[in-house]
Parts: sequence; structure tokens; C-alpha cells
Amino acid sequence: MRARMVIPGRMPGLNDYVRAERSNRFAASKMKKQQTERAGIAAVEQRMPSFNGRVEIIFTWVEENRRRDMDNVAFAKKFILDGLVRAGVILDDTPRYVAGLADRFDYDKQHPRIEVEVRTA
Repeated sequence: MRARMVIPGRMPGLNDYVRAERSNRFAASKMKKQQTERAGIAAVEQRMPSFNGRVEIIFTWVEENRRRDMDNVAFAKKFILDGLVRAGVILDDTPRYVAGLADRFDYDKQHPRIEVEVRTA
């Protein structure tokens, strides 16, 4: 089985998260909660099915430009994985249920987005 969802726009990167964490002890927690909810809502609205076994997840990070480092951008996968668990798409984000993660990068100035493909491992 295979399913795909798109999250419009971009998510905060690692640098944004660290900056929030250092500025106020509640800011990073609020950021994580908001982005996790955003990913979960996208999964529900786009009718992502539930996967009962192990999965592989491919993230395609479509940024508007090349200013952010790839590892900085891909940090947001934590928010997305937690959102997929909350939405019931995957059972858990531990290695017991997630066989692999892959990141791809592309650029589109007009339509930045995150494409998430979940498939049976």
C-alpha cells in the first residue's frame, strides 16, 4: 500500500526551533505542538489511510530557495512523524514500525511544500 499527502508552505527548521527554545522555555514546545497538529490535520483532511505494519516514509522538501541547509529543513520530519502517529496513519515512529526514512529536496519559488509518501515496507 502507498499513500501521499502534501503540507503547503514550509515548517520551521532546526535553527528556528533552537532559537525558540533559547528565547523562552515554552516557545519551542508551542512550536512543536502547532506543527505536529498541522501535520496531523493535513493527514486527516487528505484522508491518509492507516498502516498497520512497518512503513517507509519519503519526505520531499520543496523549498522556495536554497538558503536553508538540507539538514536544517529536514529536522521538521519529527513534527510530521508525530502528526502521522496522532492521526492514526502509522502506529508509532519507532524503528519497530518505521523501516526507513528518506529525504529528497526540490525548489519551487511559487509553491513551497512538503510531500510525504508513506508506503508499506
